[in-house]
Amino acid sequence: MTTADPRPLRADARRNRDRLIEVAARAFAQDGPDATLGAIAKEAGVGIGTLYRHFATREELVEAVYRSELAKLCDSAAELLDGTEPAAALRAWMDGFVRYMTTKRGMSDALRALMASGGNPFSHSRAMLTAAITQLLRAGAESGALRADVEPEDVLFSLSGLSMAATTPEHHARMERLLDLLMDGLRYHAASGRGVG
Repeated sequence: MTTADPRPLRADARRNRDRLIEVAARAFAQDGPDATLGAIAKEAGVGIGTLYRHFATREELVEAVYRSELAKLCDSAAELLDGTEPAAALRAWMDGFVRYMTTKRGMSDALRALMASGGNPFSHSRAMLTAAITQLLRAGAESGALRADVEPEDVLFSLSGLSMAATTPEHHARMERLLDLLMDGLRYHAASGRGVG
């Protein structure tokens, strides 16, 4: 299944589609399966008919949101490195990863339904995420701020595990502390020589 339309959208239609995806991402993160298509359309400032013209089913909207959030997160690695010291860029990217996982968790039922109907929104996600982390770790190692002996997939698994624990707003402060601990483990410590590759 794909939400790609072979016909190019007019500018106003593209704006409506992008706005629906943006609003739906927030709604799925906040309300999970309780987010309704009617409420999403209303907040986006369009009618429900416009929503259905872009996304014939809830699953199509969910897939579009998932792919958009994944691309935004992965693209942000280069954007963060463009104006931020590498270790700080990685830490900011980790916060983005947690937000991405929160949105994904809010769509879990619909994502399962999408996969049951033959879609596979996850087909390239692991490779994309690993590439983004690799870029951040490499920049950090080259700057001398981060260890050079860290496997990107180990960081991905660590972040995924931590994100699974962040199920309520009350866990936010703990999540911040745990991400800081993970970052400390990734930093190069000259005294120990850790990270020399």
